[in-house]
Amino acid sequence: MTIAQYTALTADKSSTTTSSSDTSSSVSSNPNSAASLKNEFISLMVAQIKNQDPLNPLDGTEYVGQLAQFSQVQSMENMSSLMQNGMVMMDNMQVLSTSGLVGRTVYVSGNSFELGEEAQTGKIELTHGSSQVNLVVTDEFGQETKIPLGAHAAGDVDFSIDPEEHNLKPGKYTVSVEVQEGQSTPNVLLAGKVEQVRIPSSGGSAMVNIDGVGSVPFYQISQFGA
Repeated sequence: MTIAQYTALTADKSSTTTSSSDTSSSVSSNPNSAASLKNEFISLMVAQIKNQDPLNPLDGTEYVGQLAQFSQVQSMENMSSLMQNGMVMMDNMQVLSTSGLVGRTVYVSGNSFELGEEAQTGKIELTHGSSQVNLVVTDEFGQETKIPLGAHAAGDVDFSIDPEEHNLKPGKYTVSVEVQEGQSTPNVLLAGKVEQVRIPSSGGSAMVNIDGVGSVPFYQISQFGA
């Protein structure tokens, strides 16, 4: 039975025998699924075998090939379903893991923060040692405050921007780093406590609200704890 023959038989279901109609009634509720089409094909194949010309019997090899194709499509559907279930499980695991972050200190890569009464802490990731490291804090009006951190070898350099010590008013700030000439600008990690975790209703990555830093995607968290 060729695909064209199968299509023609599908369009002319009313001409099949009663046994074919009874079998097709047990087909899955989704008529487009591989399992439903396979069952329907078997029903039509049985009907065609029953009504074949005894003097010119049909070639069974063609039936086997057609059934193999349906089985392959059904296997692909099952694999797709398993992958979707796996993605749902990963999303659930992400929800569980992010909910446990509330109240914990995390580090995110960035240079914008909102300063209140408490100090804003963080780390500078130096790829090379520098004879002088300066932290440059700029307010929303462009006023700069330079905080010298001294000489440091390659590695993490902790810093603290204290509003009282450095005479900074509450507000929004950006931070940058100055190192000795010829070196690339190091990355800045800002620290803060997780206040809230929000899961978007439309799907996607969980959003983490960090004190002083704001709302960032979960995957932007570079470090947990001190």
